[in-house]
Amino acid sequence: MSVGVGVTGMGMVSAIGLSVAENLSSLATSRCGITRVDNFETRHRDNVLVGEIKLSNTALEERIGLIKGHGVTRTGMLGILAAREAVQQAGLLFTDPSVRTGLISSTSVGGMDVTEKYFYSYTQDPELQHYILSHDAGVSTQQIADDLGLKGTVTTISTACSSAANAIMLGARLIKSGRLDRVIVGGTDALSKFTLNGFNTLMILSDTYCKPFDQNRKGLNLGEAAAYLVLESDALIAKEQKPVLAYVAGYGNANDAFHQTASSENGEGAFLAMQKAFAVSELVASQIDYINAHGTATPNNDLSEGRALLRAFGNGVPTFSSTKAFTGHTLAAAAAIEAVYSILAIQEGMVFPNLNFETPMEEFELIPQADLLRRDVNYVLSNSFGFGGNCSTLIFGRY
Repeated sequence: MSVGVGVTGMGMVSAIGLSVAENLSSLATSRCGITRVDNFETRHRDNVLVGEIKLSNTALEERIGLIKGHGVTRTGMLGILAAREAVQQAGLLFTDPSVRTGLISSTSVGGMDVTEKYFYSYTQDPELQHYILSHDAGVSTQQIADDLGLKGTVTTISTACSSAANAIMLGARLIKSGRLDRVIVGGTDALSKFTLNGFNTLMILSDTYCKPFDQNRKGLNLGEAAAYLVLESDALIAKEQKPVLAYVAGYGNANDAFHQTASSENGEGAFLAMQKAFAVSELVASQIDYINAHGTATPNNDLSEGRALLRAFGNGVPTFSSTKAFTGHTLAAAAAIEAVYSILAIQEGMVFPNLNFETPMEEFELIPQADLLRRDVNYVLSNSFGFGGNCSTLIFGRY
């Protein structure tokens, strides 16, 4: 018998809000969070815009309640805040040992923000040396697990910008296969000089507000964020009589291995991921009401994804938009952020706007939803693509 997977809790922090409710308010009023960098020094400050959470590390420490010498990075702190909200909404207590619970978190930055800040100070200042062990990607995951008091399965996924989608996918598969009853899934990434410099070297950062799917798009705005969802089996949901926000209807992953950082010109990986998600969900393309597109506003991505959408949906491409003009591209957290937005679209009956759109792309006649649209939404398809051609698609449905 097929096991259903429901979403019972969500939590998030981003440049447009420190909770799910604050994010929804910003989405509904078209308030973006794209600004200059304030939380660290960079020579690029006057040349790029980012989706930065306007809380210093000290403010985050106070909000969480950390004490001196804690060793939690900014990536970990953002993750803790988002995971706490998700767990609270789902009403999790972790007191029943018969309920097998796991955490699958994703990150690409890991502890790079403290490594680059203190690297040359470690030998001179012993008080900073506790941060050395915080560099690895898996450390932030363990920090989140420790904060929650979770003792079950804990693992980390890092597949660049598709990381959180793969975390959600793996969580759903572990529940469907009967290995776990409940999984907290998502991702967290903080802004750092390392990523800002790296994307600048690739020449895909915009010096103005990003314009997904616009003919005159210039590149992306990097962002920082964290988001987590609580997934539970339908049997556990029925047993505990919990309200359900949505369900994970389908998922798919494909890797076209076209290039280290670019998507294939015909969107092969994206197309295959969508086809796999349709197969798992047993839905057809015409049943999708809204697409939350990856839509990074880079010349390569939007062209590749647009072609993939046309291959997957033909002339019937449903209403679509990219929400990255609100938050910036939050790397490993992006798919989790957009999974929450997809579920909010279902719950609230809203299609969120593709901000800053003006001119259709010349390669095809695809026009994103530029303004807030209120309509019934039953199924949302969300795309996330990572470097190396790792493409993932999630489908969420009304429970």
